[in-house]
Amino acid sequence: MYLTISAQKMGSTYNSSVGNYVDYLEKENQERLPEQREEFFDQENDSISPQTVIDEIDANTAKLRQKDPKFYSIVVSPNIRELKAIGNDPNLLKEYTRKLMEDYAKSFHRNQEVKAENLKYYAKIEHERTYRGFDKQVQENAPYRGEIARLRNEIRKVERGDSIGNINELEKRIKEQERLAPHKQNGQLVAAGMKKEGPQTHIHIIVSRRDVTNTYTLSPMAKHKASEVELNGKTVKRGFDRDSFYQAAEKTFDRTTGFKRNYVESYVGRKAHAKEPGKFFAKVMGLPTKEKDMAFKLLKTMGVKAPSIPTNKVQMATKIIKALERAIDKARGTGEDMGY
Repeated sequence: MYLTISAQKMGSTYNSSVGNYVDYLEKENQERLPEQREEFFDQENDSISPQTVIDEIDANTAKLRQKDPKFYSIVVSPNIRELKAIGNDPNLLKEYTRKLMEDYAKSFHRNQEVKAENLKYYAKIEHERTYRGFDKQVQENAPYRGEIARLRNEIRKVERGDSIGNINELEKRIKEQERLAPHKQNGQLVAAGMKKEGPQTHIHIIVSRRDVTNTYTLSPMAKHKASEVELNGKTVKRGFDRDSFYQAAEKTFDRTTGFKRNYVESYVGRKAHAKEPGKFFAKVMGLPTKEKDMAFKLLKTMGVKAPSIPTNKVQMATKIIKALERAIDKARGTGEDMGY
């Protein structure tokens, strides 16, 4: 599960309208028949028009300044194992989204209890993703694509008579660059704009910064931990507990779908891996045999090359942990993450 929260910006300032973002989220529907389209939904309704989303979010901005975010974007991206476990079922994902927004509301630390019904939000399921310029695969292919473009330009010069060269040799060099390029999909070099293969279903959630009554602000970005401040002589609770939200998001998914989550793909596990890799691998090695076997299979798919571990000698962890730390550090250097 990969989950992000961000304030939407247009350039260097916050846009006054959610319209551009809604238009972006409608891109898949443009190529589909009406009965195949994914509609916006909220806590109670399954079909909400894009214009309603724009009107409602844009109108819910009382007392917000131009420099304040008007809405936040939450993107929920289940991994391949999670999508396969639920059969890529959009109805189950809708059910999960509504429960997730209950977790989101509970993560606010305020004087008054925040519930999902206090939120103004709209969500939409998408089934496709495309590679973008900052993706690791695109960036690592870039030098090879650049050299291929240069060689093809050289071929055109030779064909026009503007340069002297051997076209067959130049074409061989192009094929060699294509062979050496590290990332391919269906025989083609991965490039920005190419659709990603495999299950890519994910959820976009637009949530207003203001509550549904447009009377108070709910910001998941201002503070990441629960806190209390003095305001006009009164103690006011402020803040959003992001750690609590991320953990609740996983637990809610697992309860809703019956998914059996392995330690290495949990938020707690990934956090331990990033901050204390030694303890992370010690925990992995102490898992029951079946879970440990699955953990190392998952780590392998994530690009971590780990030495084999004798299951009956868990106490031999020290040397193996050091080796695993070196392996995971190497994987980090290539831009691999923990499958999120």
